[in-house]
Amino acid sequence: MTTAPVEARCDGCKQTRPLFLYEPDCGLHLGAGAFTCPWCSIEKQPLLCTPCWSARKEREENDPRLLEEQAVMEKICATNARIAARQEADKAACDGIAAATERAESDR
Repeated sequence: MTTAPVEARCDGCKQTRPLFLYEPDCGLHLGAGAFTCPWCSIEKQPLLCTPCWSARKEREENDPRLLEEQAVMEKICATNARIAARQEADKAACDGIAAATERAESDR
């Protein structure tokens, strides 16, 4: 059973068209600190037709401030990944030293 899209007045162009509620899936709305996407910061998400949604999404994808925030977030994630890898390597080295020390002491 298929259902027809809901037709109502678009919050963007104010024309009666098939609409949908855009729900962001960026993850930034989950409390990533200073980073908040424009969609997530809206108290009530607008009902937009496809052309209005596409135009708004394109503006946001080309927003220099958002692109800069994205670059900063990518640097933070890369740094966190390097730190985690270094911590794992340090732990493996310490575990190896501890195991070698135990073997040496048990051979006495």
